Amino acid sequence: MVELSLMASVFILSFGVGYLLISRVPARLHTPLMSMTNAISAVTILGGVLLFAVETTLLQRMLGFLAIALAAFNVAGGFTITDRMLRMFHRHHE
Repeated sequence: MVELSLMASVFILSFGVGYLLISRVPARLHTPLMSMTNAISAVTILGGVLLFAVETTLLQRMLGFLAIALAAFNVAGGFTITDRMLRMFHRHHE
């Protein structure tokens, strides 16, 4: 239980620091920032998958599944937004 509370504390702290940093990024830098958050989410997915490689409790499996699902949602949304932004700069040939 101590490990879970330590992990939850690190998660909450990193969420707060991440929010403070991202909220101060100028609008023109959001596309590179989105690429970096996609990379971080990919690492989260890998960590969640690795969690299923060892014997875990039901709570740990549920948290791992939730981490994978939310990170996958973030990656898909990031690619969608980046694609939409790149299409804005695409020249249309007439």
